[in-house]
Amino acid sequence: MTAHVVVGTDGSPPATAAVEWAAADAGRRGCALRIVHVCEPWFYDIPLQTPPGFRDSVTEYCRGVIDTAAERARERAPGIEIGTLLEPGRVGEVLRREAEDAEQVVVGSRGLGGFSGLLLGSVSLALAGHVAAPVVVVRNVPARPRGRIVVGFDGSEHATVALRYAFAEAVRRKAHLRVVHTWRIPPIGPGAMVYTSLVEDVAAAEHKTAEEELAPWRESHPGVEVEHKVVGGHPVQVICEASREADLTVIGSRGRGAVGSAVLGSVSHGVLHHAHSPVAVVRAPGEA
Repeated sequence: MTAHVVVGTDGSPPATAAVEWAAADAGRRGCALRIVHVCEPWFYDIPLQTPPGFRDSVTEYCRGVIDTAAERARERAPGIEIGTLLEPGRVGEVLRREAEDAEQVVVGSRGLGGFSGLLLGSVSLALAGHVAAPVVVVRNVPARPRGRIVVGFDGSEHATVALRYAFAEAVRRKAHLRVVHTWRIPPIGPGAMVYTSLVEDVAAAEHKTAEEELAPWRESHPGVEVEHKVVGGHPVQVICEASREADLTVIGSRGRGAVGSAVLGSVSHGVLHHAHSPVAVVRAPGEA
């Protein structure tokens, strides 16, 4: 099977942005692009009530959606190989199946079925953390490249996998990499001087540990300019703030604080909802 990136589309503006992003990504990777559009069952498509020609018009509409997406992809990344898949079914189920042999899966933040007040759609949440391939949720695409990748890192296995992906993206894009490591500030005690000393000690220890964990990565990727930020605060807030200056934000599906049975950790979930750039969710190998 030819290496390829999968992107789902339903013709909505977020999906169109995802198609354009995926086309550029396939071009950087030197692989093919597979555009998937799923014709979901219509609740009023009942044999006795379906008007003549209804199914033909639906098929024609769906074909128009995927043909338009393919044309946008060709405009965005001329020369890449583009394949299309149009079939009936449930979007999440089809995309999860297509993800099995994909380099990466790309979706928009919301589709035509989403409520306007929602920040993230059900399809995005159905894929992120559920499939082995990295899942990129495209929202808030910068008007022009910023030349920076942001990755959250806490030393866990999941964060290590995300870091590996982020370094590969930095190499592929010739981008600067900002590694964000957060730590929780201790609760304020009755003695301000003691508290200040405690915070300084914790900060120094966190910085030292993080630098030691990052050192081998710097050595194995000498061509990547790395900035390491160790910040006291909530990881979602810190990572999302850093994403304001990023072309892509990378996170593991779970971190140190995640419950073992959780498919998507609270930090990953929060970043997906509030980041100011496209977000890549990377799952650790063998993760259930």
